[in-house]
Amino acid sequence: MKIAASTLAFYPKNLEEILLILEEELKIDYCEIIHECPLNNLDNNIFDSYSIKPTIHTPISDMNIASPTKLIRKGSVNEIKKSMELANKIDANIVVVHPGRIPFLARIFEDKILDLNHDSLKECATYANDLGLTMCVENMPDMEGYLFKDISKLSDLVEDLDVYMTMDVGHAHNCKFSPKEMLNLDRIKHIHLSDNDASWDNHDALGQGTLNFEELFKELKNNNYDDILVIEVKNPEDVENSLNFLKNNFK
Repeated sequence: MKIAASTLAFYPKNLEEILLILEEELKIDYCEIIHECPLNNLDNNIFDSYSIKPTIHTPISDMNIASPTKLIRKGSVNEIKKSMELANKIDANIVVVHPGRIPFLARIFEDKILDLNHDSLKECATYANDLGLTMCVENMPDMEGYLFKDISKLSDLVEDLDVYMTMDVGHAHNCKFSPKEMLNLDRIKHIHLSDNDASWDNHDALGQGTLNFEELFKELKNNNYDDILVIEVKNPEDVENSLNFLKNNFK
């Protein structure tokens, strides 16, 4: 198994502290960096001192690549490009990108918002390709205004853009998709793992909610998935508990 942990669980520690915990205490081989404050200004040589390998999650907060406001939209795209430049410098091949959102007063313009979202993702995809990176667009949870909560629609989108998908199983479970539905899609190149009770995207430790991990692990094996599984939970204890859950249940 290629197991990673997201920096989400260790917020707001600095990256050096996080890498020490992951590498020396938890013996994890990969780290997914959420590239925003306080981890937005990183030393490009930081991984020279560690054996752990990075992936990059582009910024989440204050971002909307589908915004009808041009400056917000372009600023969001530019922040994603900065993350891709970092990924290129630290040899992080996988770059995770969130689709945009429909602003409250723009709900009546959903088709226009979807067009803007497509254009922004296409621009990001071209930039990633030029840098030799693998861009993976993530499915969203069941929250107001989020685009691409429907994993089948996201599958069509990444096919059209000739990029890949990050399957966030917690988000998909929150949107009432079964593990078989989650993994019966082409172009899944990256997976985020967390649990919830299907009512909200809680990012709980694995086994603490109602997601059927027995079925999920079965489908991973059936699909010969051999890319990275990222534990994306909300605190360090949940990372450790999730690691133990994986060791005991995914063999």
